Amino acid sequence: MHLHYSPSVKQAIEAGKAVVALESTILAHGMPYPQNLETAKSVEAIIRAQGATPATIAIIKGVPHIGLEEEQLEYVAHSQNVLKVSRRDLPFVVANGLDGATTVASTMILAEKAGIKVFVTGGIGGVHRGASESFDISADLMELANTSVAVVCAGVKSILDIGLTLEYLETQGVPVLGYQTLDFPAFYTQKSGFCCDFACDSAAIIAKTLKTKWDLGLKGGVVVANPIPSAYAMKEEIIEEAIQMALAEAAEKNIKGKQITPFLLQRIKEITSGSSLDANIQLVLNNARVGAEIAKYMVSFF
Repeated sequence: MHLHYSPSVKQAIEAGKAVVALESTILAHGMPYPQNLETAKSVEAIIRAQGATPATIAIIKGVPHIGLEEEQLEYVAHSQNVLKVSRRDLPFVVANGLDGATTVASTMILAEKAGIKVFVTGGIGGVHRGASESFDISADLMELANTSVAVVCAGVKSILDIGLTLEYLETQGVPVLGYQTLDFPAFYTQKSGFCCDFACDSAAIIAKTLKTKWDLGLKGGVVVANPIPSAYAMKEEIIEEAIQMALAEAAEKNIKGKQITPFLLQRIKEITSGSSLDANIQLVLNNARVGAEIAKYMVSFF
């Protein structure tokens, strides 16, 4: 598969400098315009300020792009014709010259092909509530089991079944590392009632753990759980009430599959009068800082 690298990303990779992968679904489908574009630019700026190079990944006219120029960011953020692309969608979108925004799973695939070891996102997908009947389990989890990229996130989206998601990750041998915490975060909140596998006090410890995992021949990713800053965390009872209302509406409207997460996030934003969107933005910015620091340590190890 031909990959197109932006000049800055190509230069950083060739020079052996730190590069951080970023998904584009959050840009195309995860937030409304113009907050999505503003957030994407802010995330890239934070990564650069930390001494790393951002590589937002998307598919433009069938070509996977590793790093986007400003006009390409604008296009993905504003266009109505950008498809949501996970692992199953990747061949069709590329083969037919379409535009696509990458999910966690497809971003991991393309990041690994590009030799990028650290990927920053908001929250990973997981086992959906009611999955015992719907069998709705995100492709992100299987990708984490097979693709050797570290995913820095604010835990699992709280619209999901967090306990079952962690059980699935354990079964697949995916380590869950808490950044300066043992409590597993729940996206909008710092705690979920569940624990990470290990607490890591620094980015250096996380980077060393990643290198050791892959040096041992243990393929697959690692979840780096980085809690939302306390100043922006939402109250658990408020967000849970909003989630339950949104889930009930989704069931009533028979919304399923790849449409369910964008619908729930949008409805939760409306129910919370925008507070959830503010929290979402802040947690992504926080993840960018931590991800860039890990990526810098990774360069010295590799």
